[in-house]
Amino acid sequence: MRRLIIVEGLPCSGKSTTAKYIAEQLGMTFIDEGSGAHPADYEFDAFLTESELSLFSTDERELILAHSALKCGGYIVPLGGFSGELFNKLLRYKIYDLLPWETERPVMLDKWREFVSDAGSDRYVFNCVLLQNPMCETMMRFGFDEAVSEAYIREISEIIAPLSPFVVYLRNNDVYNSVRKASAERGDEWLNSVIDYHCNGEYGRKNGLSGFDGYIAALEERQRREVSILNRLGTDHIVFDDPQKDWSGAYSAIISNINGVK
Repeated sequence: MRRLIIVEGLPCSGKSTTAKYIAEQLGMTFIDEGSGAHPADYEFDAFLTESELSLFSTDERELILAHSALKCGGYIVPLGGFSGELFNKLLRYKIYDLLPWETERPVMLDKWREFVSDAGSDRYVFNCVLLQNPMCETMMRFGFDEAVSEAYIREISEIIAPLSPFVVYLRNNDVYNSVRKASAERGDEWLNSVIDYHCNGEYGRKNGLSGFDGYIAALEERQRREVSILNRLGTDHIVFDDPQKDWSGAYSAIISNINGVK
């Protein structure tokens, strides 16, 4: 029985809506990205070692320890419980975006192991996190090549194997117009934020990316790498091209594939 289904694809590809639909049809628990305490992800958390914790004042340490969990040789600190100066100081240790890779990787793999251990008989549908989040870190932020990204994603895939995962990838063959349309709905603040992330990370700097066109170029290469990696993983999956052209047909095909009907 499938106990974990993960819907992947670029921004504006319909991942969240598709994941929710699958969960409803199959009676599974839908977990969206950015939804809070994600069972397999650290969305807005910091990680502090003992030596880093010692840099804070006594009062600050007491507050941090009261809201943290000791894991992976350090402290996981949910940032949502802090504000003001202490929040700003903790933000420097945010797991995504700011930790060095040699610290981030084992912390995230430990979170995946914890999720599998705690899953019990529950069945989940995730919006991304297997490909999108690792690729944003390894490719966009650190500028690693495809082989490094694949090795990390393969480690996660091996961890979740006991849950018989199935990956649904929504491939977009018209990234430019899809993102342009979505940006008109989401607004300039969202667009400026994603352009900044993709163009000013290590990958964007290495490749001289800038502006909307640079953002699209980064997404297109990310999608190429994601599909290539997914096809080599050995994890059961379907790559569905341009589902926005016929959502009804896409949903029917996706459910059939998950249920083992070709």
